[in-house]
Amino acid sequence: MEQQIEAKLTGTDSTIDGTLEPIAYGNFTKAYEFKSVDGTLHLVIAQEADGEWIRLTGTEPYLSSWIDELAAQVS
Repeated sequence: MEQQIEAKLTGTDSTIDGTLEPIAYGNFTKAYEFKSVDGTLHLVIAQEADGEWIRLTGTEPYLSSWIDELAAQVS
């Protein structure tokens, strides 16, 4: 399985640094967990069979653009 990578998200006020790690999640073949360095943000995303990336779970609130940002960092 792939290794953990450093990731960045564009927040409303600043950049959010964190790690992105592949995980096993349900029937999804590609799922990743993002955790911010400061522990305030947690997101799990996965790629559906049609190739679309979706958010499965995580902290609220979140920006929907983060799903695309994270997907681009694992592609």
